[in-house]
Amino acid sequence: MNNDFSKPQRESALGIIVMGVHMMLKIGKATFFLFVIAFVKMSGTAFVYLMLGISGIMVFSFLFAYLWYLKFTFFLDKEKQEFVVNKGIFNRDQVIIQLDKIQQVNINQNILQKIIGVYGLKIDTAGAHGEEVSIRAIDETSAYNLKEHLLNRETTTPTQGEFEQESEKAAEPPFLRISSLTLLKVGLTSNYGQSLALLVAFFYTVIYEGRQLLDAFKINKDEIQSTVTGMLTIVTVFILIACLLIVLLIVNLVRTFYKYFELEISEHSNTLLISSGLIAKKNTLVSPNKVQITKYSQNYFQKKLNMLNMSLKQAHFGQSKKGHEMQGNTLEIPGCNAGERDELLKMILGKMPLKEKTFIPDWRFLNLPIFFKLIIPVSIFLITAFNIPELKPYMGVAIAYLIIGIFMIYINYRKHRISVSQDFIIKTSGIWDIANEIITPNKIQSITTFQYPWHRGVDVGHLTLHTAAGQIHFKYGNYTEIKQLVNYWLYQVENRNENWM
Repeated sequence: MNNDFSKPQRESALGIIVMGVHMMLKIGKATFFLFVIAFVKMSGTAFVYLMLGISGIMVFSFLFAYLWYLKFTFFLDKEKQEFVVNKGIFNRDQVIIQLDKIQQVNINQNILQKIIGVYGLKIDTAGAHGEEVSIRAIDETSAYNLKEHLLNRETTTPTQGEFEQESEKAAEPPFLRISSLTLLKVGLTSNYGQSLALLVAFFYTVIYEGRQLLDAFKINKDEIQSTVTGMLTIVTVFILIACLLIVLLIVNLVRTFYKYFELEISEHSNTLLISSGLIAKKNTLVSPNKVQITKYSQNYFQKKLNMLNMSLKQAHFGQSKKGHEMQGNTLEIPGCNAGERDELLKMILGKMPLKEKTFIPDWRFLNLPIFFKLIIPVSIFLITAFNIPELKPYMGVAIAYLIIGIFMIYINYRKHRISVSQDFIIKTSGIWDIANEIITPNKIQSITTFQYPWHRGVDVGHLTLHTAAGQIHFKYGNYTEIKQLVNYWLYQVENRNENWM
């Protein structure tokens, strides 16, 4: 592939295979159960038509991929400092990205790309819903050369000497490497919520598609339901719960190793190069000054194991794909120790953040959560239980819920803090995973303060710091101190004249 990116050029011709297989999988995923039903119910002669239909999908997919390859071009505009992509078969689109708006460049390689010897390159910007541009097939040299152009805002091809120097820098050993043993500890101690959501989504899909199959084959649902109900006893319920916990643990371990296997972080031409992945290798390059919020969190077990999880939050706009806010613009780094955390913080922030003055919330922080989340639902349940005898055996569970809930809200109150120094703002929060979110005043885009009318007499109010990567809240603080902090931060922003990106 030509490395003179000032001229329009296409992807590698092998991208036709990548795009064709991608289109086939997309169509197959949408029509999988239809083909299963057709395969089971059809007669022998109709099987030929089914195979013809599958062949037609394959031909269509690769024809679409070939036309996409012909129409997809990209180049760098030297004068305007823009990356321009032309794409689309019938409806032509032109995507123009200013080089200074690029947040990170991901160089990936899935199984198919690894087999045919190409890489995928994705570009993320602050205003993108997911990735802004995706190049599916590009050779390794061109991928890393294009990455240098995009992140360093260059449009000329480097000389041989410069390229050798960059190669030497890239060959430097990573300053952070996560071992398999550390990943095992991460899988056992964190991210249960994400794995549980994945399991729920999986079982929902299975149940939904199962019902479709039952309707298609005209199977009596009542018989199946009565059989399942007859099998449920107290013992089987506990066995099912134990099995679900084991499955949850296995899923968590598989997710952790699949995503973070051989995770390495190194410094590469004033950017961070983050590499990880078991089957599909992902290489992400991000500029430290583009990181809006730096976060690290740790729970009780991780503290005993001397490990923590970090995340680097970059600018986002609205919601990313599938409605998950900021999901695509957050880089996760699990399993760091305290020394690796400090080294990474120094690289991103320039120096270690210190907690010089800490502000704590008023005790009224406890009132609303206890009232609305505990007292009201428990009271409703107890009143209902006194009138419905079948619910009385569960009154102990309601009392236990009330006690545990009060304990958790109290922990949340004790950990809710905001610490301020001349250069940093550190928000601490959490119940089980205690998180510290760090920003610099120049990353603040706007500030919101408000006070309930009934809190004016006791001088209690709330603070929200708005950044390009999300919001940081401090609740039920001293309102006079909050206003003083706001004035101080606004003064810093106006006088320092630092860029937020």
